[in-house]
Amino acid sequence: MFPFPDYLTGLFRKADPEPSAPKPVTLTDPLASWLFGAVPTHSNVSVTPKSAMQIPAVSSAVELIAEAVGTLPVKLFVRNAKGKEADPAHPAFRLAHDEANDWTSAAELRTQLTRDALLHDKGGFALANRTSDGRVVEFIRVDPTTVEPKTNESTGEPFYMVQQGRKAVRYEYRDVLHIRAFDDTAPITRARNAIGLAMSLEQHAARLFARGARPSGILKHPGKLGAETAKRLKEGWQASQSGDASGGTALLEDGMDFQALTFNSVDSQFLEQRRYQTEEIARAFRVPPTMLFDLTRGTWANTEEMGHQFLTYTLRPWLDAWEWAYARVLLSAEERTQRFFEFIADDLLTVSHGAQATAFGQYRSMGVLTANEVRAARNLPPLPGGDELGSPHINPDPALTPKADNDNPPDTEKDAA
Repeated sequence: MFPFPDYLTGLFRKADPEPSAPKPVTLTDPLASWLFGAVPTHSNVSVTPKSAMQIPAVSSAVELIAEAVGTLPVKLFVRNAKGKEADPAHPAFRLAHDEANDWTSAAELRTQLTRDALLHDKGGFALANRTSDGRVVEFIRVDPTTVEPKTNESTGEPFYMVQQGRKAVRYEYRDVLHIRAFDDTAPITRARNAIGLAMSLEQHAARLFARGARPSGILKHPGKLGAETAKRLKEGWQASQSGDASGGTALLEDGMDFQALTFNSVDSQFLEQRRYQTEEIARAFRVPPTMLFDLTRGTWANTEEMGHQFLTYTLRPWLDAWEWAYARVLLSAEERTQRFFEFIADDLLTVSHGAQATAFGQYRSMGVLTANEVRAARNLPPLPGGDELGSPHINPDPALTPKADNDNPPDTEKDAA
């Protein structure tokens, strides 16, 4: 039966309003700053990857982390009965250890992508070019602003849309080397207010020490001066006391007096405020302040310890991310059960030649390292017989000790005496 009451209700019901057009975004709208890559701050200073890198503390932190990740060697290892050993014969070894492509070394690519991840929320990206049999032959860095990470709603697998010219090309997650920061948020985004305040302090410092920001002093005249006379006195004073003539002997006209201006208590705290912003930026990047050359509280002891903390708490998450990214793209699921990538971070743990020599001596005494392994660590050539693990401090077996040509039996030596 036809539902006549429902028909009447629908007949006299007010029509639904048409959907309104989206509101345009003006250049003064806060949303515009996000669209153009600028992050709004409480200090109303635009923070972008380019502007943030103009702050010395930010630039130093980014370079420190990115270059450390890039310069540390990474190798492909295979598990065996002895534990593990490098696998340079595998095609993936060259891409991670030697060169990413014909014009980019593996170290340079790691530096570039880590830098991108420190400055862009999306992270750093490199496309894997494969041969017909699926083997990766090179990595090509991609501008992070041209990549849009997405997720397959049905499977949960990530994929990437890369803008190439006028079209967007889809790449599966196995074909993209993706390095990203914690929580997919770059440190400059999380620390945008601290970086914005550092920018404001730097701008204030530039104005403070520029001409006109604060006069060095005041010229006083007992009488009433006309506009022309005041202009003449000012120009004459600046001509004789500024530029190359600064610091010379001042000659004042009759009755005039010069009163110098000094900084107040607020100005005297200005340097401390700037130093505190360096510490705030160091916290955002998880870098020890001493490694940003803030040696206010640095000593020989804590600087060495901060170097170890830098490796453990700052670099290790990035190294782990790189090791998994390499394995995901360069190794199959079956290969990952036997092979893995690992960074060699021993150089960062070296504190001094004396401490290193002591450690090598202890390892030799314990039978952990051979003489040739110690020499290899010092970039020295191997020696014959240097592959034995025997301790050099243990007296060898006399029966195995070769005798010299002029050695005499003990009785002969006793008779001669």
